[in-house]
Amino acid sequence: MCGIVGYAGCSQAAPILLDGLSKLEYRGYDSAGICVRDGENDPVVVRAKGRLQLLAEKTDNGNSLKGTTGIGHTRWATHGEPSENNAHPHTANGGEVVAVHNGIIENYQELKDKLIHNGYTFYSDTDTEVVVNLIDYYNRKYRVSPIDAIAKTMVRVRGSYALVVMFRDHPGEIFAARKDSPLIMGLGEGENFFASDVPAILKYTRKVVYIGNLEMAHISADVAEVYDLNGDVVPKPVTEITWDAEAAEKGGYEHFMLKEIHEQPRVVGDTIRSAVKEDEAVPGKYKLDLSFLKLSEEDVRSLRQIWIVACGSAYHVGVAAQYVIEDLAGIPVRTELGSEFRYRKLLMDPKDLVIVVSQSGETADTLAALREAKERGVKTLAVVNVVGSSIAREADHIFYTLAGPEIAVATTKAYSAQLVACDILAIYFGLVRGTLDGEKAQKLMKELLALPDKIGKVIEDKERIQWFATKFANAADAFLIGRGIDYAICMEGSLKMKEVSYIHSEAYAAGELKHGTISLIDQGTLVVGVTTQGALYEKTVSNMVEVKSRGAYLCGLTTYGNYSIEDLADFVIYVPKTDEHFTTSLAVIPLQLLGYYLALNRGLDVDKPRNLAKSVTVE
Repeated sequence: MCGIVGYAGCSQAAPILLDGLSKLEYRGYDSAGICVRDGENDPVVVRAKGRLQLLAEKTDNGNSLKGTTGIGHTRWATHGEPSENNAHPHTANGGEVVAVHNGIIENYQELKDKLIHNGYTFYSDTDTEVVVNLIDYYNRKYRVSPIDAIAKTMVRVRGSYALVVMFRDHPGEIFAARKDSPLIMGLGEGENFFASDVPAILKYTRKVVYIGNLEMAHISADVAEVYDLNGDVVPKPVTEITWDAEAAEKGGYEHFMLKEIHEQPRVVGDTIRSAVKEDEAVPGKYKLDLSFLKLSEEDVRSLRQIWIVACGSAYHVGVAAQYVIEDLAGIPVRTELGSEFRYRKLLMDPKDLVIVVSQSGETADTLAALREAKERGVKTLAVVNVVGSSIAREADHIFYTLAGPEIAVATTKAYSAQLVACDILAIYFGLVRGTLDGEKAQKLMKELLALPDKIGKVIEDKERIQWFATKFANAADAFLIGRGIDYAICMEGSLKMKEVSYIHSEAYAAGELKHGTISLIDQGTLVVGVTTQGALYEKTVSNMVEVKSRGAYLCGLTTYGNYSIEDLADFVIYVPKTDEHFTTSLAVIPLQLLGYYLALNRGLDVDKPRNLAKSVTVE
C-alpha cells in the first residue's frame, strides 16, 4: 500500500517521479504529491487529492518543476482523511526536512506531544508529519549528520515505516530508512533511485539493492550506500531484475486483471517446471528437483505437523493445500490467518513446519507470523513471488513462484502459481514420507504438467461467462457453495466477486447451508454450486437442490462428464478433468472471470478497487 519514488541524478526529477508513481498506482492510494529541488534552491512541494492525473495536471506533467533531485508519494489514508493537507510529502517546521512515508507510527501521539512541548506545530492529521518533525528536532538539537538524525529517530519510533527524506543543507542528496515496510535502491549511471517496488524504476535500471530491516540508505547522482543503526556502511548484494518493463504493462488488454488471467497458463507452467523435470535417464518419466528448498529429507520425515499461515487469497491457497498435503503426504495441516496467528497461544513444536504464503513477500501480518515461528524455534518455509523480499530473506527455506509482476489489486496469476507450488510440496512430502509410491507420483506430476494447457482451454470459454455476468450485473447478493476442496475454491471465488464487483458474496461449506444460511436464499438469489470432487458430487448436488427449491438462480461449476447437472442448474460452466487434488487450479479460473466481467458490467475500476491496496504492509 502507498507508493514511494526518489530520484537523484542529472535529469529533471519531476517527470521521472510522476512516471514512477504511475507504475505504483496498483498499490492503492487516495492522494499524491512530489517534492523537487533545483540545486541550492528550497524544495518545492506540490500535492493533490485524488488520482495521480490531478497531480500531473497541476505540474504540467512535471515540466513546471525544475530540479534534479526529488521524492514522490501516493498515499492510502490511515491517519487523517484523504485530503491535500494530509497528502505527502510533509515538511517540518522551518522547512529544513521534507519526507514521504509508508507504514504506521504506533506511538505518534506520544511523540507529537513531546514535539508540541518543544514548540512544534502541526498542519495535518498524519503520523508522518510527526516523524518528519522528529527528524528535524534531532537534526537541529544535535547538528548531526542526516544519517545520525534518522538513526536517533528510528530508536524513538514504534511501528512500521519506509521513510525517504530530503534535507535543506544537503542538496542533491536523499536519505532513507526502513522497518517492516518495503524499500529498494535502484542503481543507474549518473543517477540513483529509491522506490517501494521494482516497477517504479524498472524503466531506468535493472540493478536493485534491497534495503534490510532497520537499515538506512543514502543516494546522490554518484553515491548509493546502505548503513546500519550505528551509521556504519553495510555491503549489500546487487540484484539484477530479469523480467522486463513490458511485463508490468497492459500489453493490449483492457485491464491488468484480464491480462494476468490470460498469463496463468504460462506462469503456472513456469512454476511447475521449476521443480518438475523430465528424467534424462528415463524418457517419458519425471522427477522432482526441490534442492533449492534446502530442506532435508530427514526434516520432512520427522515433521509432526504443518502450519500454513497467510492472508486473503494466499490464505485460500492454504485452505486448498491443507486438503492436498494431508491426503498425499499424511501430515496433519492447520491453516491459520496471518492476522490471528501471533495473537493465539498455539501449541507448536520444534518438529513442526510453518509454511507462509505471500505474493509480495512483505505482507505485514504474515511476516510477523514468520518471525513468531522463528522465535519459537520452528522451521519456516516461504512460498513467495518476490526475490529479495522481507519474507524471502528471513524464511529458513524458500519456494519462489514465477508469476512475475502482478499489478491488478485482485490477485489471479500469483494465486494460481501459489496453488501449484503447494501441490508440488505435497507430492514431495508424500514421496519422502512413503505415503506416495513412484507410480502414483509420476501420474500426479504428469497431471500437473498438463494443467497449463487445460487452464488455457478454460480461459477460451470466457465469452459464455461474460454473457452470464451481464445477466447478473445488478445482483445484490451471491452465495458460492461446495464441499472439501470445492469449498476452498468457493472462498477464493467469493473474494474475487467482493473485491472487484462489490457484490456481497459469501462462500459456504455446502453442508452448512441448513444450519442457518439457507434462510437468506430468496427468489432469484444467485448461487454458484462448485462440484468437482467425485466422492462429494451427489452430496453437493443435494444441497443445490435445496437452494433451487427456494427460488435460487443456480449456476453449476463442474468437470466435463457431469452432464446430469444440467437437469438442475440454470447455467453450467465446465472445466477439463484432472486429478481431483488439482481441480482448484481449473475451477478458480471461471470465478476470476466472473468477478472481472461483473465489475466491468457495473462500470467499476477493475484494477484499483475501492479501499484496497495491493501489498498490505500494515497490520
